[in-house]
Amino acid sequence: MLVLLIVVLVVWLVLAVVGFAIEGLMWLAIIGIILFVATAAIGMIKRKALHR
Repeated sequence: MLVLLIVVLVVWLVLAVVGFAIEGLMWLAIIGIILFVATAAIGMIKRKALHR
């Protein structure tokens, strides 16, 4: 599960970098950042729930 979370986070990070690199794809960078933060938050919540 942790490996899948890391892979998804890397994909969102790559999308954000590509969005910033290509000027016309700024929307892709914004979506990538939002999805990165959301995935990280969900991963942290699930990880805390597993330790209980």
